[in-house]
Amino acid sequence: MLELEDVLAARERVAETARHTPLDYSHTFTRMTGAEVHLKLETFQRTGSFKIRGATNRIMTLSEAEKEAGVVTASAGNHAQGVALAATRSGVDAKIVMPKHAPISKVRATENYGAEAILYGEDYDEAAERAHEIEEAEGRTYVHAFDDEKVMAGQGTIGLEIMDDLPEVETVVVPIGGGGLISGIATAIKGRNPDARVIGVQAEGASSVADSLQKGSVQTLDSVDTIADGIATRSVGQRTFDVIDARVDEVVTVSDSEIAVAVSYLLERGKTLVEGAGAVSLAAILGSKFDYADDEVVVPVLSGGNIDMNLLTTVIVRGLVETGRYVKLKTVLKDRPGSLRKLLDVIADAQANIYAIQHDRTSRDIGMNATEVELDLETRGPEHVDNLLDSLRENGFDVEVLV
Repeated sequence: MLELEDVLAARERVAETARHTPLDYSHTFTRMTGAEVHLKLETFQRTGSFKIRGATNRIMTLSEAEKEAGVVTASAGNHAQGVALAATRSGVDAKIVMPKHAPISKVRATENYGAEAILYGEDYDEAAERAHEIEEAEGRTYVHAFDDEKVMAGQGTIGLEIMDDLPEVETVVVPIGGGGLISGIATAIKGRNPDARVIGVQAEGASSVADSLQKGSVQTLDSVDTIADGIATRSVGQRTFDVIDARVDEVVTVSDSEIAVAVSYLLERGKTLVEGAGAVSLAAILGSKFDYADDEVVVPVLSGGNIDMNLLTTVIVRGLVETGRYVKLKTVLKDRPGSLRKLLDVIADAQANIYAIQHDRTSRDIGMNATEVELDLETRGPEHVDNLLDSLRENGFDVEVLV
């Protein structure tokens, strides 16, 4: 099993490539949660993600023959970029198989770092199958995204940095996809301070670990569905599962809505862009998914910031909806002068701001003398939304909340 000595050795290998990322005390999230929250900002890492650490450690331990033959891997995006950059820096040819629906920004970044990107399959697991075919056909070394002790050790250097920068840390909260990140961090944290807790977080739509721990063996999901594409794997690895079982104190899950709220808060309050997979750790704290004491020193690892711009728009809107900052309404009016004005007056009196309005007389779901109106509104919070709805209904409007 992976040990602290492996992580210490990895730190020497990755030092020239991976950055020692900031550990930033957050007044905002400390106030919101009651814990003392310090953000580990792997969003500022080279390639925008922690993955460069494990990829560098693995490639630097290849034999000369393995380097000559080249490497291949599968990735949803972040590991791809890490392997691409690490391979390029070591003069190693790299082929990266990515799911067909991988964010275009991550595909382009992977190519820009010098690797050949091959799009194949619906998710990480199907991409991995294709990558193994290339491994066998071309004699390349497969650089696993997580189930490799050299990769796990590289990711564990994050834990060493946390302990160096904040020795008094009591709880470290870490995203889980395939388990490489949390395996390395847990090994480093527990190796330095066995009393410190390590909490793992998965997305509800890709949550294989809790079932695996309960059954005592790796369980594989039939499919995954989450906005956190960086941790959208059907199962953890066998090596990572063994470490998680031995060294991780608790594993919890968060919903896509909770992830969206965390991403939105980090962007608005923390001035930091974090992808869904990187935000699950903070989402777990904000959602009180595990018990922590007042003033407990907690470090959520924000593992990456490579979010697709199209997805970001959706995530921000979802976050605003969940926090009562945005609401979409539908109502039906009598198609006569003054009806729309009366509706808008009620909205204005309630101090809601109109983003967009759609006025439709042609809907088949309404009478010939009626018109359907949809409104996108900016609001100030859940209480404001409730007051707005009460005011509309008191004034005779039958309102349906669409979003």
